[in-house]
Amino acid sequence: MNIKKIFWGALGFVCLGCAYVGVIVPGIPWSIFVVMAAYCFAKSSQRMHDWIYNHKLFGPFLTNWTTKRIFPYKLKWVMLVTMATTVAFTYFSTGNEKAALYTGTFMILVAIWAWRYPDSEAEWQRRVDAGKRVAWLK
Repeated sequence: MNIKKIFWGALGFVCLGCAYVGVIVPGIPWSIFVVMAAYCFAKSSQRMHDWIYNHKLFGPFLTNWTTKRIFPYKLKWVMLVTMATTVAFTYFSTGNEKAALYTGTFMILVAIWAWRYPDSEAEWQRRVDAGKRVAWLK
């Protein structure tokens, strides 16, 4: 086994651990960590890559994201609530208006990015059939 596979495998497990923490702890995203873990496992271990794609919670999200760039409607709302809570917590716990403003601005940009993606396979198919963009992609 070479050092690159060990590195990618270790990074994949760190990302997977962060994803599990994100599922449990409000305010920590899990979807980006799952995507990163899948990428790392693709470079290190076919067995772990197959496992994460067949996982009960992570598998459907990864499959839809990889094949059609679908970001589920429910996750979009959870993301918005989490971001709003985080900005409010930042403001009320620190009293730092600039920190809350910068954090909120960044989160608004992330929300705009996420909401441009289709939220279901039907929506994805509608966009494809109409010849419209599927979010940022053609």
